[in-house]
Amino acid sequence: MQIYLPIAQISVDLFLLLGLGGMVGVLSGIFGVGGGFLLTPLLFFIGVPPAVAVATSANQIMASSVSGVLVHLRRGTVDVRMGLALQGGGLIGAVLGMGLFNLLKSFGQVDLLITLFYVVFLGAVGLLMFVEALGAIRRAKNQTSAPIVRRQRNWVHTWPIKRRFRASGLYISVIPPVLVGVAVGVLSAIMGIGGGFILVPAMIYILGMPTKVVIGTSLFQVILVSGATALMHAVTNHTVDVFLATVLLIGGVIGAQFGAMIGAKLKAEQLRILLALLVLAVCLKLGMDLALRPGELYSIAEAR
Repeated sequence: MQIYLPIAQISVDLFLLLGLGGMVGVLSGIFGVGGGFLLTPLLFFIGVPPAVAVATSANQIMASSVSGVLVHLRRGTVDVRMGLALQGGGLIGAVLGMGLFNLLKSFGQVDLLITLFYVVFLGAVGLLMFVEALGAIRRAKNQTSAPIVRRQRNWVHTWPIKRRFRASGLYISVIPPVLVGVAVGVLSAIMGIGGGFILVPAMIYILGMPTKVVIGTSLFQVILVSGATALMHAVTNHTVDVFLATVLLIGGVIGAQFGAMIGAKLKAEQLRILLALLVLAVCLKLGMDLALRPGELYSIAEAR
């Protein structure tokens, strides 16, 4: 059943879109990630222009994060004050990333550079995750693994402008959370990702936050930054395809339910290595598409 996407200007099978949304939803339920870093390149594969894929993914990530935040708010596992600091940095980063995105677009190379960003980014993240997961599996087999103890004091405690973040039990400078937010905001604007799979480790290992409040606070930050990114793309570039985002969201909501059930039956080490392999596979496919000769050497696009 073919449907026409007016912003992307292509016809795509409705059930294929639902399947993509469902698959990303399953991954979200299994691995606890937003899925934007996989959804965007998957949209590339079915012919959605990278600029539209980035903007639409940000819109879908924002919508899918709302329900998660509501659950965590009821549990009291959201550090609102820390989330606001991250959001402030995220908004600054989104504006900077949007300026860079528009600059690349003016050069006429935005599609190529977005794909290159994904190849480098997914390759690095996938390799790091794979190595870490293999190490965890070896430690589990040797039964020498020990619980990771976070340092109680590190460089974030030496910076000025300190504030107390009661839900996280921290008294640190607001500068590191803002800088982390800026980095995630830039990535969100350029690559259409929520940044949770970067933000979560940064909050644990850089900011020293307890794991129980990290996920909810990350989702709290993602909502505003992804929403602002989608809005800026819609206003400045007109690249948010609301119909595409809606179909993906429907599939994602359904898939997440199955993913949660699957994830409960797998070990943490198995989950991490499967996710790493999936990320590397997507990276390899994007790299091959860049290296191989395209079927059409030239394309015609409407000048704007």
